[in-house]
Amino acid sequence: MPLDAVCLQAILEELRPRLLGLRIDKVQQPARDQVVLLLRGNQRLLLNAGANAPRIQLTGIIRDNPAEPPMFCMLLRKHLVGARVADMVQPPLERLVRLELDITDDFGQPGRRTLVLEAMGRRSNLILLDGEGRIIDCLRRVDADMSAARQVLPGLYYEPPASTGRLPVTEETEEGFRAKLAAANPERQLDAFLLDSYFGVSPIIARELAFRAAGDTDRRMFELTSREEDTLWAQLQGFISAIKENNFTPICLRQEGKPVDFSYLPITQYGTAVDTERYGSFCQLLDDFYEARERMERTRQRGADLIRSATTARDRLRRKLALQEKDYAATQNRDQLRISGDLITANLYRMERGQTKLVCENYYDENCAEITIQLDPLLTPQQNAAKYYKRYTKAKTAEKYLREQMDIARRDLEYLESILEEIAEAETEQDFLDIRSEMRDAGFLRRQGKGKKEPKRVTKPREFRTTSGLRVLVGRNNRQNDKLTMKDADHRDLWFHTQKIHGSHVILCTGGMEVDDDTIVEAAKIAAWYSQARTSGNIPVDYTQVKHVKKPSGARPGMVVYHTCQTVNVTPEEGLIKRLFVK
Repeated sequence: MPLDAVCLQAILEELRPRLLGLRIDKVQQPARDQVVLLLRGNQRLLLNAGANAPRIQLTGIIRDNPAEPPMFCMLLRKHLVGARVADMVQPPLERLVRLELDITDDFGQPGRRTLVLEAMGRRSNLILLDGEGRIIDCLRRVDADMSAARQVLPGLYYEPPASTGRLPVTEETEEGFRAKLAAANPERQLDAFLLDSYFGVSPIIARELAFRAAGDTDRRMFELTSREEDTLWAQLQGFISAIKENNFTPICLRQEGKPVDFSYLPITQYGTAVDTERYGSFCQLLDDFYEARERMERTRQRGADLIRSATTARDRLRRKLALQEKDYAATQNRDQLRISGDLITANLYRMERGQTKLVCENYYDENCAEITIQLDPLLTPQQNAAKYYKRYTKAKTAEKYLREQMDIARRDLEYLESILEEIAEAETEQDFLDIRSEMRDAGFLRRQGKGKKEPKRVTKPREFRTTSGLRVLVGRNNRQNDKLTMKDADHRDLWFHTQKIHGSHVILCTGGMEVDDDTIVEAAKIAAWYSQARTSGNIPVDYTQVKHVKKPSGARPGMVVYHTCQTVNVTPEEGLIKRLFVK
């Protein structure tokens, strides 16, 4: 569910005792809509003003930052580095947070800055105010052309968003509730009635209250009995009490192991269709819920052109390979061409120019059955024989050529599949730059003309630490896979890769020591997680010593061969991956 006002209140109740009085040491902007404030004590406060996931939370996820910080980030650094968190204010039931910050200006005088997060879906914004409430700058500027009612521009005094006019749910009384029920449209669904009547009720909570009262999320107003009306008021009253008493429980709803929604109250409306998981904190809940979604969004935004180029090249190769296979199949019948030439030559004495066909005995057949050979009437019998011999020689030559071309096409198809897997697993901006450079060198992207070079930073492999304490290194792309396996790894280390499935090279650094079975299984699960089979189960993973892994001459990046290995079947576990990951 989108972060509603009550969930925002629950998060702020969790954050206040941890953040008040802390100093801001750094400001980062890893994405266009995200700002991270690094506070004393290694606390990372994320303010997300994106349309799909606006929120404020402490995060344990370390996000990669662009090589050059955006202008808004530079502005925040100028005003906020060194500031202390004085207060975190939320107007009642509003999706808005005012982060009050005490600063010391350039002249050593105390002052105040306010960072306002408006977590309002597509209208979300992050706004910096001076001590007088005037806008210094904002993440999204809103001029008169975009909104005649409310402008958000530097130099203007900040005005909060207008109220919806609905009654705040915390101010409702039983008399008012009964009056609204009596005046409601009887055809209206119960959850829609709650949404229309009260400010501060989100869709999922409205459906939950309707379900608890009537046992059905689609119940209409005219179907309510008196007893159900009483139950609905009791449920609404309990909801109001939870808000006033800050009595919230972080709840994650999972379907087939994947997070699909979250809430601050237990949700029963889905029955056994979803699993309910309670968390110890809202911040951990939000990290787990949005991590996979952010990765997919990052891939969609940064890798869209790479995916399009790789997919186009892959589809083109598939069509080309299909035509080559068709032509190759035709060359397998070339002996019939040679036989036709031989039979024409053997029957020259019977033939005349202008014939369209030759009917003769096929002395290559055990039964000497009759055969009909088509002729070109414009050619002499000798020329017709020569034509068949030429077609035979051409088919014989084409067989060898097509076999080589099909091998190249299959190799390139496999390589492009690995590129698409790389893009899906890419996490940082440098990952995408490395993949782009790799595709360009492989000839699947055009080289750009002279101009501003892309910033180049050396990326390290992903690192894990097994339960037994051994390091596990995972390549981020094909080039890094090659470097990791062929150069960096010790020849005694163990190399892991999913069997006949695209994935990263995984190195278990053994130092020549014997490795127990549990450690091998953990390394295999890491290899399975960083492969195309991540969501599958019982995945075969091959492992062998690095010295047995070879790279064929002329092979594409990341392509290796091995002939000696052992295989273990594993099912990847997200929890294990997070526990073993070294940040």
